[in-house]
Amino acid sequence: MSDVTRILNEIEAGNQGAVDRLILAVYQELRYLAKKKLQAEAPGQTLQPTALVHEAYLRLLSDQDQIWRSRTHFFSAAAEAMRRILVDNARRKKSLKRGDQYRRVTLEDADLAIEEPSEDIVALDEALSELAASDKLKADLVKLRYFAGFTIEQAADALGLSLTTAKRNWKYARAWLYNRMTGGS
Repeated sequence: MSDVTRILNEIEAGNQGAVDRLILAVYQELRYLAKKKLQAEAPGQTLQPTALVHEAYLRLLSDQDQIWRSRTHFFSAAAEAMRRILVDNARRKKSLKRGDQYRRVTLEDADLAIEEPSEDIVALDEALSELAASDKLKADLVKLRYFAGFTIEQAADALGLSLTTAKRNWKYARAWLYNRMTGGS
């Protein structure tokens, strides 16, 4: 049982002193997820895990009417908020007025002819939105795995799927997204 789940159980049992511990535990878990996500980003990423967590947390709290049904619901929403922030950041960086036509290189790398990694978060976002329109469950699985850093077991549990079904959906979603992002048919 995670710290967050244990603390939520204490709050349900009437321990109001656990609320402060919950905020700290959620913050630490979100920061861990943000750090893990940013490590997978292309070199030169200027967004820091703390900034990503703070921005995501502000977006989550801005909806006053939101009621979190479960730990999974909260972290799914946090993953979606982080996804939106990373996509917005990538779009901002890509705009020509911000120097998208230039590529930052260090002096050691200046004479190398190596392209940046082909991962394009904007293309992923567009493909993921298209997948969500046709199969929301598979898109949610990708969001939990890619943006929240869930393992396949955690994502299966969060979505109420068997492990076999989650693995099959994950395999399908990855192939579908790859096909869509590379222009395959």
